[in-house]
Amino acid sequence: MKIEKVSRTEKKADKFSILFDSGEEIRTGSAQISDFGLYAGREFSDSEYAEIVSEIGSRSSKTRAIRILGNRNMSSAEIEKRLKEKGDSAEAAKKTVEWLEENGLVNDKEYASTIARHYSGKGYGLARIRDELYKRGIPRDMWEEALEGIDDMEERAYELIRRKLDGNTDKEEVKRAMGTLQRRGFSYDESRAAMKRYMESIN
Repeated sequence: MKIEKVSRTEKKADKFSILFDSGEEIRTGSAQISDFGLYAGREFSDSEYAEIVSEIGSRSSKTRAIRILGNRNMSSAEIEKRLKEKGDSAEAAKKTVEWLEENGLVNDKEYASTIARHYSGKGYGLARIRDELYKRGIPRDMWEEALEGIDDMEERAYELIRRKLDGNTDKEEVKRAMGTLQRRGFSYDESRAAMKRYMESIN
């Protein structure tokens, strides 16, 4: 297999298209052009070609992952999913995530704790926090550790009810307030206890 043409792409100045006489095409950056000695006329065995394609894919995946992480913190599962959506193979995405984990760039345990503290601070109950951990692909065996120290659910529910109703005892408003607690992830018992305390506080 031989490189037929090396040309700069139109969209990005630092991206190049490598066209082989077999019709295969790969795209890579200028650093890889230099590192792998990619020039028109160079010939490769099938194994050499496969190795270069794999390495270029790996480097591109890592670069893409770092760029994704630059926007916001994410879980391993979220990054792997995003990489595949961007065109990485399942194998390349998985290896990139493993590389991120090995280098401390992704830590699901720390991320889970951050999510738990964030939603707890916004006044959400345990069910809602667990739902957020699930949506972000955090492994279930990390949930309980992340939720340690998040307690006083009845107190949190009461404060939410107190602020929302502000002395109001209208039946429909009370019903809506109870619905708010449920949607925010508080259990029925926590919601009921909070409402009972609220009603007692204004009588």
